[in-house]
Amino acid sequence: MRMGDIRLPRNTFLWNMSVIYMFAFASLYVQIPGLYGNDGILPARWQMRYTGKALLEHLKDSPTLLWLGPRLGLDTQQGMELICLLGALLSLGAMVFQALRNNLVFLFLWVLYLSLYQVGQVFLYFQWDNLLLETGFLTALIAPMSLLRGGPPSRHHDSITFWLARWLLFRLMFASGVVKLTSRCPTWWGLTALTYHYETQCIPTPLSWYAHQLPVWFQKLSVVATFVIEIAVPFLFFSPVRCMRLGAFYMQVLLQVLIILTGNYNFFNLLTITLCFSLLDDDHVSSWTGRGDKKEESKTPPEAFVSWMAPLTGLVTCGVIMYWTKVYFNLDINWENMSMSSQTVFTYHHHVQMCVRARSVLEAVRHRAVGRLAAAAVSMFAISVVPYTLIEYESNSDIWPSVLKAYRSVDRYQLANSYGLFRRMTGVGGRPEVVIEGSMDRVTWTEIEFMYKPGNVSGPPPVVAPHQPRLDWQMWFAALRPHMHSPWFTGLVHRLLLGKKDVIDLIQVDESKYPFSRKPPAFIRARLYKFWFTLVQQDGSFPQQWWKRQYVEDFYPTVHLGDPVLESLLSQHGLKDKGLVKRVSNSLVPRVLRMVRAQVRGLSGPSILWGLFSTGAAIGLLRAFGSGASRGHVLKHTPWSCGVRRPRMRHLLHPHQGLKRRKLRMRRREEGGGGVERGSEGRAGGVHC
Repeated sequence: MRMGDIRLPRNTFLWNMSVIYMFAFASLYVQIPGLYGNDGILPARWQMRYTGKALLEHLKDSPTLLWLGPRLGLDTQQGMELICLLGALLSLGAMVFQALRNNLVFLFLWVLYLSLYQVGQVFLYFQWDNLLLETGFLTALIAPMSLLRGGPPSRHHDSITFWLARWLLFRLMFASGVVKLTSRCPTWWGLTALTYHYETQCIPTPLSWYAHQLPVWFQKLSVVATFVIEIAVPFLFFSPVRCMRLGAFYMQVLLQVLIILTGNYNFFNLLTITLCFSLLDDDHVSSWTGRGDKKEESKTPPEAFVSWMAPLTGLVTCGVIMYWTKVYFNLDINWENMSMSSQTVFTYHHHVQMCVRARSVLEAVRHRAVGRLAAAAVSMFAISVVPYTLIEYESNSDIWPSVLKAYRSVDRYQLANSYGLFRRMTGVGGRPEVVIEGSMDRVTWTEIEFMYKPGNVSGPPPVVAPHQPRLDWQMWFAALRPHMHSPWFTGLVHRLLLGKKDVIDLIQVDESKYPFSRKPPAFIRARLYKFWFTLVQQDGSFPQQWWKRQYVEDFYPTVHLGDPVLESLLSQHGLKDKGLVKRVSNSLVPRVLRMVRAQVRGLSGPSILWGLFSTGAAIGLLRAFGSGASRGHVLKHTPWSCGVRRPRMRHLLHPHQGLKRRKLRMRRREEGGGGVERGSEGRAGGVHC
C-alpha cells in the first residue's frame, strides 16, 4: 500500500487520539483529590518514596514525572493535577490544530499518562488504561515527524507503522473472543451470556433496560454474532481484498456502537473504533463526504480481472463464514414463531484445535509482516507477540528468548499487553451490589446513594461515557468478593467517617443529595444486595421502577472512629497515615492549580468532558468558517481578468490535467502569444483595469 493511500485514515486516527487523550486526562483530573489526594482513599504520595537517590535512579525504578514535583514546589497530588491539566490542554490543542498532531506531542502525552499510571494503583488498573498506553505509543510512531514550524504536517516518516494499529486491533478483538470460550463459562458456551450482561455490567445505560427485554432467541443470536465478529472477522483485517477489509471495519464499528448505546465504558469503545481506521484507505474515507475519485481509468486485462474477482472473493468469504456459523451454532429459523434457535455444537477440544489452526495462520502473517516492517515496527511487533501468546500457553514456549527478554525489559512501560474482555459472566443469580449506610445513633440508617452506580431502585441508569467514575467501577468489583479482597474499601469507609469533602465529591457533587453533608455519620456499615432489572408487565405496560432488589448479607461490619475493628483493618491493609503531609506551598504553580480546582469543584465529570469537547469543536468550526470566508474574499475581489497572473497550483493538479493545461498554452502561443503577453504584462505593469 502506498503512503498516500492512508493519509486520510491516518489523519482521522490522530484526531481521534487527541480527543480520547483529552477525555482520559480530564476525567481523571476531576477525581484526583478524592482518589489520590492527601485526604483521598489511596493517597498517591504513599507511592513516592524519596530515598535520597539520584533523579535518574528514581525514574528507572518508577518512570513518572512526579519525581520532578518537589523541584516545582508541588506535592504528589498537585503534581498529578498539573500532569492532567497539561495533558488535557495539549490534547485539546491537538484536536483543534493539525500542526500539534506530530510525534513529539503524542510522545509527550504518552509520557504524561504513563506518569499517572505508575501511581494510579487499583483505580488505574483497567484494560482500557493499558490499551490507551499501548495505542498512545503507537500513535507517536504513526504521527508525522514534523516540529511545530518544521516540515509540512502531512509528511510522515514511513508508511509501515500504521499497520501496527491493525495488528493491535486484531489482538484486542481476537483475544476478547477466544477467552470467552477458553474460560469455559457456561453462559458463553450456552449462548445465554447477554440475558445477564445488560443488567450485570458495571454501569448500564437506559437502553440497557430495553435491551434486557429482548426475547431469549435474539439474545442468543446476538452472542453468536459476537463470536463471529470477534473471532472470525479479525482475520479479514489482513486480507489483500479491499472489500473484505471494509466489511470487517463496519462490523467492528457496529459492535462498538451497540456497546456504547447499552453500556458506559468510558473511552474504551471510542479507542477501539479509532483502531478500526487502520483498515481504511483514502478513497473510502473520501467517499463519505462525496469527494471520492469517481473517474474510471482504463485498466489492463489483468487489472480488470483482479477488480472483477475481488468482490466475488468477498462474497464467497462471507458465504463461507455464514455457512460455518450455521454449522457450528446449529442455527435454525422457526417461521411460525418468527424466531431462530441456536446452540453450540462444537466442544472445548474442537475449540483448542481451531486455536492451533489460527496460530499457524498467524505465524504466516507474522513472518510476512516482519519482512515488511521497519526497524521500530519490527521491535514493537515482536514484543507484542509475547502477551498475545498468553491466550494459548503452549505457543509461549516457541517465543525466542531474546524477544522474551526484550518484553520483560519494557513491561513497565505498557508497550504491549494481553487483553480479554468479559472472560466470565458475573451476576448470573442477580447483580451483586454494595450499599453503604450511615447512622448517627446506630438505630436509624440512611443509604448513601452514588451518582452513577445502581442503588436507588427508582432512579434510571445514567449516561456517563466517556467519563469513567473509577470509584463506582471499583464498587462493582468489590461486590463480587468479600471486602477483604478490596483493601481500599476500608479507606473509603474511614474517609467518610471523617467527612472528607474530596471523597464525598466522588459519591455526590450535589451536597443536597448527600445525607450527611452537614455532619459526617457516627456509624457506617455496608450491606450486599442482589439487583435485577424489572420486566415489562403482561399487559405491555412499563413498571414504575427500573430495578428490584433483595438483601443478601452484611458486606462490611458496623464501625465508627476509634473502633478497634476499623483500626485493625486500617493497619492490616497499610492505610494508616505514613508520615506528615508536606506543607502547602504558596508559589505560583500551586496557586494556579488551587484556582483551577476551585473553578471546577461542584461540576460533574461528564459536564466537564463535554464542555471541553464542545469548546474544541466550536474553535474548529470558527477556524473552518474563517478560512473559508478568507478564501472566498480573495476569489471574489482578485481581478483575474485584469492582467494579474493566476497563482500556479500545478502540484494540486492531476497529471492528465497538467498535460491538458500545457497543451492549451502551446496552442495559444501558436495562435498569437496571448498567454505570454498576459503573463509578461502581469509581471511588469501589475493591474491595468
